[in-house]
Amino acid sequence: MESNTVPPAQRRFFLTLILGGVGATLAALAGWPVLRFLSPRSDSGGDSIVRVPRGQVPFGGSHFFNYRGRPAVLLQPRPGEYVALSAVCTHLGCIVKWEGDKGEFLCPCHGGRFSAEGTVLGGPPPAALPSFSVSLQGEDLVIG
Repeated sequence: MESNTVPPAQRRFFLTLILGGVGATLAALAGWPVLRFLSPRSDSGGDSIVRVPRGQVPFGGSHFFNYRGRPAVLLQPRPGEYVALSAVCTHLGCIVKWEGDKGEFLCPCHGGRFSAEGTVLGGPPPAALPSFSVSLQGEDLVIG
């Protein structure tokens, strides 16, 4: 009489294959939210042109606002000169703080420092803060 049993090596291979597939699927399902959290958001959403009254940006001061759905900041580092930058740190996406007495931005998460023009002065940020165009129309500053 002939036996229809599967050799143990073949059973182990089949179980390893099935468990590996289930494990890979579970890892992908668990990793997807982490990947979405760490990946940068698209620039969609929000206004592509923002108007700010010139009086809201004092000399040496800052004005935070939303631009394209993300935090941004408008500065007047020198009288009559305006700079608009993203307020999102290029390291891990924390919101930078303007330190007027030092004339630079500080990232509170990991100590990244940026100049008033957005260039990296120190810390872990890999790139400068993105800048946006600023023009003067009447008494309004137009960003975008």
